[in-house]
Amino acid sequence: MLPIQEEFARLQTFMNSEIIGQEKLIECLLIALLANGNLLVEGAPGLAKTKAIKKLASALDCDSHRIQFTPDLLPADITGSDIFRPESNSFSFQKGPIFHNLILADEINRSPAKVQSALLEAMAEHQVTVGSQTYLLPELFLVMATQNPIEHEGTYPLPEAQLDRFLLYVRLSHPDAQSERKILELVRNETLNAEPPAFEKISQATVRQARQEVLGIHLSEELAEYIVQFIIATRKPETYDKLLTNYVEYGASPRGTISLDICARAYAWLKGSTCVLPEHIHAVIHEVLRHRIILTYEAEAQGMTTDSFIDLLLQKVPMP
Repeated sequence: MLPIQEEFARLQTFMNSEIIGQEKLIECLLIALLANGNLLVEGAPGLAKTKAIKKLASALDCDSHRIQFTPDLLPADITGSDIFRPESNSFSFQKGPIFHNLILADEINRSPAKVQSALLEAMAEHQVTVGSQTYLLPELFLVMATQNPIEHEGTYPLPEAQLDRFLLYVRLSHPDAQSERKILELVRNETLNAEPPAFEKISQATVRQARQEVLGIHLSEELAEYIVQFIIATRKPETYDKLLTNYVEYGASPRGTISLDICARAYAWLKGSTCVLPEHIHAVIHEVLRHRIILTYEAEAQGMTTDSFIDLLLQKVPMP
């Protein structure tokens, strides 16, 4: 392993020791960080989503902020706004909470479309425009948005086109019995010992260098073609199986191709590999594509989900 890879392996070990039973969430957080993207997390309350982003911020040389999305939230509550200063008889810009490095957008589907689009624009452009002025966001910038799958009353589901802006879509499940016991012990120890465990912070310069190393991970021409063919199969699955005709309303966009490429590279880098292997692509393919595919009513009526559809394509699309 390279020195920076060892730093991130140490970070992943630290995060897994503090967030019990959510190894996939930790892995996807680090992939999003390395790929300079954002992630949408769906899970029931109490699955350590807030704690995960706080622990990541504490391990990096950066700051974080939690935004609780509510129906009465306004775009200016996120981006900031021009404030009149009587002493100078002029307006000055007051930055909103979006101007932090790590953002937890808690229950993003609780706020109206105008607020959601303000956040998503900042995610896509890495800048905020208020009036005629544009303000750049920090270079190290990551949004982890959450959704509660239990209750949908009074929520505003994200449109499919906006979901595409998230690099990864992670679904969380409850921990098993063994992990639950470890969580009890961890919480008890944290209550008795006010001192958090020591961790040497990783600098933002190190994160930038890690991102450059990820881009340098080798991806063979054959695997690049496999990624392209798999994305095309999400749009025209009948090419590989006539039974799948009329199963897909919309397949993954070219943004899905780009995302699968960079996420596979980031995963390979985290594993200490110098090149992308087929198993690296398969390890991230569900999180990259599950929110980019819209199935038809006919497919859903037969009990098919986007995850099961991806599993089916994994069997159909030939590996080089």
